[in-house]
Amino acid sequence: MGSLHTRPLHDLSTMLADRECSSVEIVHDLLQAIEARDHELHCYLSLDAERAGEEAEVADARRAGGEQNSLLGLPLAVKDVLNVEGDSCTCASRILDGYTALYTATPLQQLRDAGALLVGRTNMDEFAMGSSTENSVAGATRNPWDTSRVSGGSSGGSAAAVAGRIATAAIGTDTGGSIRQPAGFCGCVGLKPTYGRISRYGLVAFASSLDQVGPITRDVEDAAWLLEVLSGHDPLDSTSLDHPVPRYREALKPDLQGMTLGLPRQYFDHDVDNDVKTAVRVAIDQCSELGADIVEVELPYTEYAIAVYYVIATAEASANLARFDGVRYGSRVVAEDPIAMYGGTRGQGFGSEVKRRIILGTYVLSGGYYDAYYLLAQKVRTLLRRDFENVFTSCDALLTPVAPTPAFRVGEKTQDPLQMYLADVFTVPASLAGLPGMSVPCGFSQNGLPIGLQILGSPFGEEAMLRVGYAYEQATEWHRRVPEGMA
Repeated sequence: MGSLHTRPLHDLSTMLADRECSSVEIVHDLLQAIEARDHELHCYLSLDAERAGEEAEVADARRAGGEQNSLLGLPLAVKDVLNVEGDSCTCASRILDGYTALYTATPLQQLRDAGALLVGRTNMDEFAMGSSTENSVAGATRNPWDTSRVSGGSSGGSAAAVAGRIATAAIGTDTGGSIRQPAGFCGCVGLKPTYGRISRYGLVAFASSLDQVGPITRDVEDAAWLLEVLSGHDPLDSTSLDHPVPRYREALKPDLQGMTLGLPRQYFDHDVDNDVKTAVRVAIDQCSELGADIVEVELPYTEYAIAVYYVIATAEASANLARFDGVRYGSRVVAEDPIAMYGGTRGQGFGSEVKRRIILGTYVLSGGYYDAYYLLAQKVRTLLRRDFENVFTSCDALLTPVAPTPAFRVGEKTQDPLQMYLADVFTVPASLAGLPGMSVPCGFSQNGLPIGLQILGSPFGEEAMLRVGYAYEQATEWHRRVPEGMA
């Protein structure tokens, strides 16, 4: 049973149902793998091995009594930005030292209700602000394919844990690409849903009009399964939409007959690494062989997406992070007066990237600049959304690279914020438009680094997106590859 931690969720679920293994064995095997490997990858900020073991025993007893709940007894990892009552939630920041959550995030409660076990909390860029998981108070997470490389961000801990076979699946969050980009860098599947598809209640906010919760998995079937569990209207979240939840796994088919897939010209005209360009083009040809009609489309406002994103996202961050002041929770610097306490707490508690974004966001919202920056950015966001609306009148989904390059080296871009921000150039547009997007492995660079294919869907078009990803995945072997020493 020593290889249980290498199997996807759907395999483990079948094995549990057939009594080929127990939840206790799965958790024990996984914890052993984490102990053996996480010192090298640094995916986890905390583990709750004792609770996971106890909950696994309960799950096995429930199964023995005839219960067959979908995720019963299966362990998952969770990005450290979602609250669980009684647990810490640090967002990889000093400023939340000592904070204990008073409630549980709706997505995590849904997973628990389905029987899942939450085994540990994964590393991330501080407050989900970053593209490399280097902006963490606990240090960088390493890429399991090459530990001199970043895992991507901000959900880098979740993606590296899944790719490194020390998580069966994980939950991440995506504001401008923070699920899709690390999944692409690490060679696993990452899915950002339509804005409003999954509740944000209990998620520590970075940019409220952009943040979304989603799964990072070994394959598309697991992503479809978790999306089905996580989706649905939540009255506790005013941005949650009351839209029917399909049985996503029923959309998974081995061919693309009758589908039209668009290639946005602006994504392919961009400066893209040759290995990425080649792998994505081969993947597009494979989709054509599977029966899809491939057409070139135009998204003219794409070139403004990064600038728009870093106005809107930082403005919302400035407002959301104002609550971390040392008064109500987290760490506090003792000072002679409140103003000095606020300044000292935030100065010591926030890292440099968080400070940079708060300052930028405060600037674009300030008197005399609001109209010139924030209001204008919102207008361009509307135009960008209309671009996508026009394209989806004739396309079922779009195909693009996930990122312009494979994973870069740790420390390579930390001194050049603009270059770091450009790592999300292909993921940000869909976030601004509120669209679903997914990364699936589509090849490797010449030096052995994973490359991701991004599939974008129309609003609530996750079924078409998943069908494309599944058909492509079944026709290739990329998702079956395992980093050396991680099997």
